[in-house]
Amino acid sequence: KNKNMIEIDTNSIKEIADHLECNFRAYIHKKNGQMIFIPNEDVMPEIDMDEWNDEIKQLENDYANYFEIDKWTSREAFEMMNDFAEQLTDNKQLQSELFVALNKKKPFREFMFVIDDAGDYRQVWFDFRNKQQHEFVAKQLHFLNSIDEMK
Repeated sequence: KNKNMIEIDTNSIKEIADHLECNFRAYIHKKNGQMIFIPNEDVMPEIDMDEWNDEIKQLENDYANYFEIDKWTSREAFEMMNDFAEQLTDNKQLQSELFVALNKKKPFREFMFVIDDAGDYRQVWFDFRNKQQHEFVAKQLHFLNSIDEMK
């Protein structure tokens, strides 16, 4: 095993995905796997960044050794919702309502209106979304390790 490989465990993946979901930027050190999370100022311009001065300094001083983990795009989030609706073959009514919502002007909001009213399926959606987001992060971490193996 390459000593520079980052340990990828489910807790780290979950922590990264949760921070991305809350509009933080996520960085991981390429050698020691240390994670740094700072608010994404593009999404939260009103946030006071002073609280994250230590993390920002650490990043600035060693930027070449950190890898930023991307958040899914709105296109990818939309596809996630569409994939969820497609696999709901046991509830054609809800499936149909979700497809209608996804074809409206504000698909994210409309989708959530339907999901918030969907009883047990609301939790099924959140579990599905979390699993997808975790896989999205895991793919990037595996990619980072594969680049490292090529060196």
